[in-house]
Amino acid sequence: MLSREDQRRFDQIARHLRTTDPEFVARLGDQPATVRNRAAIVTSVLLWAMIPMLALFGGWIAAVICTVALSAAGVLALRARRW
Repeated sequence: MLSREDQRRFDQIARHLRTTDPEFVARLGDQPATVRNRAAIVTSVLLWAMIPMLALFGGWIAAVICTVALSAAGVLALRARRW
């Protein structure tokens, strides 16, 4: 765990690196996040594709509940993502 000052300095260095050498940061840092994001997108698409089948076999109430849950999860994922 970094102290407040160390965390502030680390963030400052990272911000400087992102602005001065974005290619290095792209090569170094975002691979695991990209894999996680891709897996989340694929899972979300598959779940959304299952809603019509759920409506057909489970009824409209089950489909509506699933749709609301997926929408809420999408909103939370977008809010948590760093832009």
